[in-house]
Amino acid sequence: MNKEKKLKPSKELPLGFTDRQEKELLTRDFIISNIKEVMVNYGFQYLETPSFEYSDSIGKFLPDKDRPDEGIFSFKDENKWLSLRYDLTAPLARYVAKNYQEISKPFKRFQLGKVWRNEKPGPGRFREFLQLDADFVGTKNLQADAELCILLADTLTKCGLDKNEFEIKVSNRKCFFGLLDWLKATDEKQRIAITRAVDKYDKIGIEGVASLLGKGRKDKSGDFTKGVDLSKKQIEDIIQYIKDNSLYDDENYPKDRFVFAPLAKWDDLSSLYNEGIKELSEVFAYTALSEFKDQIVYSPTLVRGIEYYTGTIFEANLLFKVKNQKGQEIEFGSVGGGGRYDNLINRFGNLDVPCTGVSFGIDRLVFALMQKKDFEIKTTRPVVICVFDKSKISEYSVILNRLRSLNISSEIYPGEGKLKKQMEYANKIGSPAVILYGDDEIKSGNLTLKNLETGNESSVKIEDLVDEIKKII
Repeated sequence: MNKEKKLKPSKELPLGFTDRQEKELLTRDFIISNIKEVMVNYGFQYLETPSFEYSDSIGKFLPDKDRPDEGIFSFKDENKWLSLRYDLTAPLARYVAKNYQEISKPFKRFQLGKVWRNEKPGPGRFREFLQLDADFVGTKNLQADAELCILLADTLTKCGLDKNEFEIKVSNRKCFFGLLDWLKATDEKQRIAITRAVDKYDKIGIEGVASLLGKGRKDKSGDFTKGVDLSKKQIEDIIQYIKDNSLYDDENYPKDRFVFAPLAKWDDLSSLYNEGIKELSEVFAYTALSEFKDQIVYSPTLVRGIEYYTGTIFEANLLFKVKNQKGQEIEFGSVGGGGRYDNLINRFGNLDVPCTGVSFGIDRLVFALMQKKDFEIKTTRPVVICVFDKSKISEYSVILNRLRSLNISSEIYPGEGKLKKQMEYANKIGSPAVILYGDDEIKSGNLTLKNLETGNESSVKIEDLVDEIKKII
């Protein structure tokens, strides 16, 4: 009998996961450092929560399915479902409910951490990604909503974007839900499905939204998404709302860009719609006072897909195109967003704790910034001290320790092989220079310093080595 062929483990990663190399990680560090600086400047406190939570604690706000693991990664531990967090907001709600008596009111926190979503991946979209959130907990003051829109814009400029390269779209869930009330769409699951269909407007256009509101839509891959199955009249009214709705009534207010004047024809939709309009008016009154008033704009199609939002919602979108894995130019879309969620914490008990928050998709921002022609992150590679004779390791170490004591990245060649192999290594890792200290150098009392960018070699006195290296790096 033939022995069973031993299967080798796969070298491939699951879809939606990726290895990240130095340039990407350094870009990420740059972004995180700048965002943290903004957070401190705006008065937010740092917090960390675990990656795993009980499934019922973080809720089922991504899907509207019955399975606890739909859209999230979960497993059963004894008799309780555990889930990897799909965002940082739901764990914050659990933390606030647990520590409500100890925290300040309002409580301003920011958090950095990985999140996981069991969803179909796409260009720049992963199943595991890094987020950074900032939230106001315990305030109904709409100035907090406006502050987050301003913070979102401020952060993007600090990360290297020009003001003309992004916009912050703002809307209010109450306006859209007011429309649904008027349309007699009262079933909660149906309202959520309608919201998610309209939320895809930027990706699939008005015809795609109309299809999802109807029987369904087949995408380019042939996958069919079942629709909401609204009536023809309901679909027409929603599409007309999207086309007509504007923050500014140019006919009545042609001179003042910052007068909040939604089109009057929609004012009679419902009391909920008018409540949303009033809140938007207050938010825009605050943002109009900031340096980012031109970047913060109204969008009637912004509804955001996560269920727990109750009022103001906002989203940061990049206005330049990026290339996908196939080299095709695409609209990149959102790199962050958030909104008001006034009912999330009261799930844990009789706690009336209004909140509003924003989330940055760090990995998406990294992906976009790395494709900008004028964006560059400097990498630091070590100066390599070549090994001619292992018995001279003490002499090499004296040089190494001197360089490292002055914060010059350096190393003694860590591999095996002759000079040719050592030079190949130094070139491969992008080293700026190599130090040659062989028999000839020992006899002369000097070192040979080779600039790997120019190929020039120079004989250098040991006491001048640091100054000469600094000229190269």
